[in-house]
Amino acid sequence: MEYLRFPLLLFIFFHSLSTTKATDLETYIVQVESPDSQISTHTSTSDLDSWYHSFLPTTIANSGEETRMVYAYHRVIKGFAAKLSAEEFKEMEKKEGFISARPQRVLSLHTTHTPSFLGLQQNLGFWRDTNYGKGVIIGVLDTGIAPDHPSFNDEGMPPPPAKWKGKCEFNFTACNNKLIGARSFSFGRGTTLDDDGHGTHTASTAAGSFVKNANVYGNANGTAVGVAPLAHLAIYRVCTSFGCSESDILAAMDVAIEDGVDILSLSLGGSTEAFHDDAIALGAYSAMEQGIFVSCSAGNRGPTPRSVANEAPWILTVGASTLDRNIKATAVLGNKEEFQGESAFQPKDFPSTMSPLAYAGSNQSGISSPYCSKTLLNNTDLTGKIVLCEVGGGVTRVAKGQAVKAAGGIAMILMNRMQDGFTTSADAHVLPATDVTYADGQKILAYINSTSNPLATITFQGTIIGDKNTPVVASFSSRGPSRATPGILKPDIIGPGVNIIAAWPTSVENNTEPKPTFNIISGTSMSCPHLSGVAALLKSAHPDWSPSIIKSAIMTTADTVNLGNNTIQDENHEPANLFAVGAGHVNPSRANDPGLVYDIQPKDYIPYLCGLNYTNREVGVIVQQKINCLEVGSIQQGQLNYPSFSIILGSTPQTYTRTVINVGEASSSYTVDVVAPPGVNVKVEPSVLNFTQLNQKMSYQVTFTQTANSSSSTVDVEGFLKWKSTKYSVRSPIAALLTRVF
Repeated sequence: MEYLRFPLLLFIFFHSLSTTKATDLETYIVQVESPDSQISTHTSTSDLDSWYHSFLPTTIANSGEETRMVYAYHRVIKGFAAKLSAEEFKEMEKKEGFISARPQRVLSLHTTHTPSFLGLQQNLGFWRDTNYGKGVIIGVLDTGIAPDHPSFNDEGMPPPPAKWKGKCEFNFTACNNKLIGARSFSFGRGTTLDDDGHGTHTASTAAGSFVKNANVYGNANGTAVGVAPLAHLAIYRVCTSFGCSESDILAAMDVAIEDGVDILSLSLGGSTEAFHDDAIALGAYSAMEQGIFVSCSAGNRGPTPRSVANEAPWILTVGASTLDRNIKATAVLGNKEEFQGESAFQPKDFPSTMSPLAYAGSNQSGISSPYCSKTLLNNTDLTGKIVLCEVGGGVTRVAKGQAVKAAGGIAMILMNRMQDGFTTSADAHVLPATDVTYADGQKILAYINSTSNPLATITFQGTIIGDKNTPVVASFSSRGPSRATPGILKPDIIGPGVNIIAAWPTSVENNTEPKPTFNIISGTSMSCPHLSGVAALLKSAHPDWSPSIIKSAIMTTADTVNLGNNTIQDENHEPANLFAVGAGHVNPSRANDPGLVYDIQPKDYIPYLCGLNYTNREVGVIVQQKINCLEVGSIQQGQLNYPSFSIILGSTPQTYTRTVINVGEASSSYTVDVVAPPGVNVKVEPSVLNFTQLNQKMSYQVTFTQTANSSSSTVDVEGFLKWKSTKYSVRSPIAALLTRVF
């Protein structure tokens, strides 16, 4: 056998623990070598499939058990998914060319007013200039879609581009010029219908059509519309409410590339992994090579440092921020204290008179259930009471209200966790409720413990717009620095992700009529499709821009101040650091005309990957070709032509080169403006860039030098460099970790 001479492929198998029973099967990701004849992009799929079958044990390959082969991948990676017993798997391991294997992971979901908040206005400015995303196809990998929702009406939509090759797998007439494709990759669950809601919500956020009088129980009323309302949607169901398997994600990305999507939007992810071991990173790399922009959520494990997910530099990693809209509900106590919170369910007939107030953590049955779980409240009599519940405990906010309501409670006050800071959620509750901060919740609890007859009521103020502190980084939004690649600043950007109203497949469980067809939820899942929509608008206006250029335009034009013209804050109303905001908050209109852009070609990532100390085989798995890092060479992470800087700086100065492309005015001059991080000297050469034509490239070097001893521990500092002309300002943030080495 000659397989060891040739480039790497990555394969996925289902591995049983001891028998061939389906219930014992487990998914493994297996890496093997590939024969030279299979690496051509023109190799037929039948040839590839034959090669894949050669790795199956003979007893299966000759048995005709087609169901044992689940997926055959042809684009994102070369490989397949198959079901094997432990004995069959061991037989496969002995085959020439086998490299390694690991169990498949199950990843999780990162769970109206936003277009105007982002400066998008009908028939004006950026929306008009980009033609609302016309002609662009956004592929959404999520829980499916509710095709009959008015957000997916195709009135005024042109037909899909001629390049579109996708399919509509609904067993009824559902697809149209808006929803041009729908496929399910949730193995064994063959419907593309959304039985969760998450996918419908994210798809409509990215590219939903105009829907008048959208609201949730009368709140946040207005015209709902996605960020790119004339873009087409292609739906790939890879998730259920229980999670998203890596094999399904790879299969969907594989097909989406072939279908002809322009943007991939993934509001899902897992923990940090090396890129050669990360299904999303692998699929995104292949998509990027084909000119497809990939937008992913940063994760909901904030505000913990080093919690960011989807960190590959060829992915736009999106954190979450608040809007200038609050749906206010105020808890009023018997001692006259008032605490403002939020709720999307705001009944007009809730009595203003005081009712008994109880803390679920010390209920009458003696069972401490601060999280208001259904099980522990099952035998508790809360009739006529307003109940204080704590957020957390594995119980959703709405489910807590359901448990309180079932126990006879008439209303609920939700107390957030300490780490949530000032972030509150306006959920569509099943009973009158308000979500208050941890600090306010503690004051309410202290009041309950101070009297034998605690009383309260809730007043509802409806939708309030104009909060000058916004955007604020959401407490849940995952933070950097990146574990997988600390030399790349992540997240890249933040966008609206708190209390986002968008389409919902079924009515929210509530006795109020009429039933809503929209819902309000929060998460980086919600911020990701906002940026996917922005990318679609930019792609429509600049079809020749590469994914890296689109990312650069978004990052270098981002806002760093809030509506009150003060520094963007975090959940504690302190200045947010770069590992929370990345380059800042997206400003779509400015991104459409950025002046200068940074581009990265696919081949540029190879020395970067070698610089991560990956083996030749591991780099080859990512780029799908034979790699010798000694021949290619390696670069430090900071040397990648990225629009931001993230460095670990000791006593040795570090110099990095950046190249910009002029996409602004043909004849223009840019002067560098540097605000150096404290304790760091930043030298930029040259300090002036003079351009004489469009698309002209010019390079500059940045040298970072630590100027003084740091403290006994390492310290994070930050600054920025900015290229300024008479018209443009092109900003790159600088995050530096200083180590004491003098």
